[in-house]
Amino acid sequence: MGGQYIEPVPIASPFAALPGLCSLCGDWGRGALCTRCRGEAAPTRPRCTRCAIALPATQRLCGACSTDPPPFERTITALDYAAPWDGLIRRFKFRAQPELATLFAQLLREALRDEPSPDLALPAPLSEARLRERGFNQSWEIARRLGVRAEARLLLRIRDTPHQLELPPDRRAANVRGAFAVEPLRRREIEGRRIALVDDVLTTGATAAEMARTLLAAGAASVHLWVLARTPAPGSA
Repeated sequence: MGGQYIEPVPIASPFAALPGLCSLCGDWGRGALCTRCRGEAAPTRPRCTRCAIALPATQRLCGACSTDPPPFERTITALDYAAPWDGLIRRFKFRAQPELATLFAQLLREALRDEPSPDLALPAPLSEARLRERGFNQSWEIARRLGVRAEARLLLRIRDTPHQLELPPDRRAANVRGAFAVEPLRRREIEGRRIALVDDVLTTGATAAEMARTLLAAGAASVHLWVLARTPAPGSA
């Protein structure tokens, strides 16, 4: 069916804005996430080292990455994009609650604790129209809190495109082809550098792959993905 895509509007939790209360369950604790929710809702699990899809512990690569590797070398994620995190992430993006970025950056830093630091972290850019509509770039709000050098305007989105969720998976790569560029006057800051791309959610990887190709074409030595949440494989719920 056709029609205009409408962003989901989740019901806001009464807990997120209260300091000292867990953002998920509302219990009092230290910080924005209590110990119980941290252990139950954000478990560590084996994942494909290339795309971070959940895997049995005996596998390092999923079938898709084994046969057709993406241009990014590695993906690190903190969470599965599933309840209760999907609602909290949607509230962060669509209900203008960037204060949740501190919690999300903390979770991603914990997932990255054994990873070498990149030369540069770049957020997935928004188009100018989307940035005006939303008022902030959720990926930048996370990236600038990760404790590494981060730049907001080196990788640009030069073409607005239909939302990826409007499209079937097999059309998403074409939708974002040519949508990104490196700031022309700053290409030397990319050349030879190990880049970490920071995004909130990884779904099919089409957008991330196009961003990685853009950076590699500009001379980046390597591109890793650091994403807050990874959508589970279909049928894995």
